[in-house]
Amino acid sequence: MMETATDDIRYMKMALAEAEQAYAEGEVPVGAVVVCQGRVIARAHNLTETLTDVTAHAEMQAVTAAANHLGGKYLNECALYVTVEPCVMCAGALGWAQLGRLVYGATDEKRGYCRYAPQALHPKTEVVVGVMAKECAELMKRFFSERR
Repeated sequence: MMETATDDIRYMKMALAEAEQAYAEGEVPVGAVVVCQGRVIARAHNLTETLTDVTAHAEMQAVTAAANHLGGKYLNECALYVTVEPCVMCAGALGWAQLGRLVYGATDEKRGYCRYAPQALHPKTEVVVGVMAKECAELMKRFFSERR
């Protein structure tokens, strides 16, 4: 995994496109992309409303798709790009998957793993915070302001 800052922005734009799709479907606009050895192997967005499943977060969908693509449960050679800081549930799943690298955009002050379970990720997981944070946060703000 040798992603550069330019790669991080390119892949985060893909995750943001997934978040926009979620937004269009009335889902909380979170998008995720899994990259392995320079190739996108999974794309996903929140499906909690569509599937009536509280566990159908973008990260969970992406991890499942990536594991299916690879034919194994460990993602230690992979990077996950997600528009918003993962929740505790997702961070736990990323820990079990031994994710190699986590890159997220906006922090989540209310529900993010850093606040409640900062040790949830695998100890070797590299974390990059704040890639396209402004764009990721603005999409979330727009979504929730329309619903209040």
